[in-house]
Amino acid sequence: MNAEERLRDPILCHSLLERLRALLGDEPMRFMEVCGTHTVAIFQSGLAQLLPANLTHLSGPGCPVCVTHDSEVAAFLELAENPEVLLATFGDLLRVPGPEGKSLKHAHAHGAQINIVYSPMEALTLAENHPQKTVVFLGIGFETTAPAVAATLLQAKERKLGNFTVLSLHKLVPPVLKTLLDDSACQVDAFLLPGHVSTVIGLAPYAFLARDYQVPGVVSGFEPADILLALCELAKARKEGRPCVRNAYPRGVDDMGNPRACALMEQVFEPKDALWRGLGRIPESGLKIRSQYADFDACERFALTFRPVKAIAGCRCGEVLKGAITPADCPLFGRRCTPQAPVGPCMVSTEGSCAAWYKYVGLKKEAKQ
Repeated sequence: MNAEERLRDPILCHSLLERLRALLGDEPMRFMEVCGTHTVAIFQSGLAQLLPANLTHLSGPGCPVCVTHDSEVAAFLELAENPEVLLATFGDLLRVPGPEGKSLKHAHAHGAQINIVYSPMEALTLAENHPQKTVVFLGIGFETTAPAVAATLLQAKERKLGNFTVLSLHKLVPPVLKTLLDDSACQVDAFLLPGHVSTVIGLAPYAFLARDYQVPGVVSGFEPADILLALCELAKARKEGRPCVRNAYPRGVDDMGNPRACALMEQVFEPKDALWRGLGRIPESGLKIRSQYADFDACERFALTFRPVKAIAGCRCGEVLKGAITPADCPLFGRRCTPQAPVGPCMVSTEGSCAAWYKYVGLKKEAKQ
């Protein structure tokens, strides 16, 4: 049995579940995961149904597509109407509904020039191959994807590709955790911290959780035993009354993160206030392209503004992202809103809470979320 197989071993997982029950005792605990991959892993493995009854699982704002704000969707839909623009985007973003239910998929059907890419470097190749067009790469994602976008932008400058731009909609994880905890309605007792983001930023940016809010956070891997081990660490910290930030995923995450990736981000981007679906404007929670690279900034090139737009009627994705409700609490869930015909973005992405709930739970409410 190799290491990954062992982390899925039912006997090990059963042992960790028993340990978790012993650590919790009769005390309730509400934990939130802030990574879309964790969301899928928790449902796909069946952990959502196996967790102790007094442990409540909340899905947070960990899906890049889901947290993209209505105003940001309206901005890139506006870009799609420009005949001089060729949009390059990851596939999930194609189906995100915007104002009046329109999406990039609708825009493409009406003649907009949109290419699905799997990396920002593919967008750079598009710019090389279509010199008569201005390629706009839609830069979404957290600290995990931002370094690759930064490296691509530097390549564009080196190659003097003046027809390549980035619309930076990147979001930062630590500021959104602070915003959640500052909300008096927040009932999160502990955070399952994201494995992928933490490979870049390490542990230090999360220190405020324990220091300022007395809330523990543990970085976890994605196998069932990884998640259960992290939950045991969280339960132990609460039981001992010693909140901490720990790394339970040392095979994937260095406590110091990746300094080279962080340096790339800092070279190209600077923090800015950003809009989050359901959470509004959060100070310094996004990444803006620095002025020395303004020629590659789609916002500057096209004088884009993120104007207020009418929210999608009936969609409660914002409340799902805050952990205020479960997907099944939304009256549209599984009825008007399905993966085949999504009303809100949480049903679009495979990492979205609603899409995961729909696939693994359906209309039932038994999952401990």
